[in-house]
Amino acid sequence: MWKQIEFALKPRTRGFHLVTSEILSQLGTLPRVGLLNLFIKHTSASLTLNENADPDVRRDMESIFNHLVKEREPYYQHTLEGDDDMPAHAKASIIGPSITIPITNGRLNLGTWQGIYLCEHRDYGGSRRVVATIAGE
Repeated sequence: MWKQIEFALKPRTRGFHLVTSEILSQLGTLPRVGLLNLFIKHTSASLTLNENADPDVRRDMESIFNHLVKEREPYYQHTLEGDDDMPAHAKASIIGPSITIPITNGRLNLGTWQGIYLCEHRDYGGSRRVVATIAGE
């Protein structure tokens, strides 16, 4: 069985946001066993898996990436879309546009402390389009 769904995540400000529940609400019934691939259709946001319990982790991740990829660097040439745009592209490339999660017994087989993050790298990125591809039986 193959199934593909495209949906929008609600708009969020810059940061690392736990979106596991929002994504699950879009998927419907999952197969008994399989894989879920999530792909974000944007160049200034990304998806990853990380800590789902302590919100300090999400704030620290934002701080780490802002330290690694700074705004207003004098060597940036792509500057017409605002100070946050070129750094957003770099951060999105570092983290990546997709994740794959196993499905076991009709549920995402995440670790106890894992959740799906939307990594919004723009100050106001708007809603983000995600393609979910489910393969399973």
